[in-house]
Amino acid sequence: MKTGMPCGEDPGQLAKEIAGCTLCAARFAATATAHAPRPVVWFRTGARILIVGQAPGARVHASGRPFTDASGDRLRDWMGVDEATFYDRDRIAIVPMAFCFPGYDAKGADLPPPALCAETWRARVLAALGPFETTLLVGGAAIRWHLGLRGLTAAVAGWKTHAPRVFPLPHPSWRNTGWLKRNPWFAEDVLPALRARVKESLR
Repeated sequence: MKTGMPCGEDPGQLAKEIAGCTLCAARFAATATAHAPRPVVWFRTGARILIVGQAPGARVHASGRPFTDASGDRLRDWMGVDEATFYDRDRIAIVPMAFCFPGYDAKGADLPPPALCAETWRARVLAALGPFETTLLVGGAAIRWHLGLRGLTAAVAGWKTHAPRVFPLPHPSWRNTGWLKRNPWFAEDVLPALRARVKESLR
């Protein structure tokens, strides 16, 4: 079970404040997508597992729910959970490095999560929600912020250094399919340990 009690601000009020954030409105308006902010906030007190993603993509921006795309399907498979469990905010908190879709550049590539989002909200959210039984760091930005590590492959390969409380993971995007094929040890070694830890944490 989750140990310790959250401290700091009331998570419900904090979630409402984040949901109304427009700090990056001008930044998003200047992107190729010219979209308005739509923070995707998915947490509440009591969650045992923290998923730290990168930032919502275009589909998540439209749906208002995190990981409502192929990346989410792959991540749920990695964790060994169904959609109902994954979206149960009493059990799993999803707190990305940026709450809004950053947009695309002129070439159609995803823009990185704006640093301003983490600078503004991250410490407050983690203080309000933590500690967690298990934390999944999904992608390079999450790994760098939480562990101070650069180099995705080395960080993931060193997973035993941080397990069982923290698992550095590649992003489940289709763009990393080649990485998964080149690194079969991830499916063979990391995923069984991850699924066992998730199952234990959700009991």
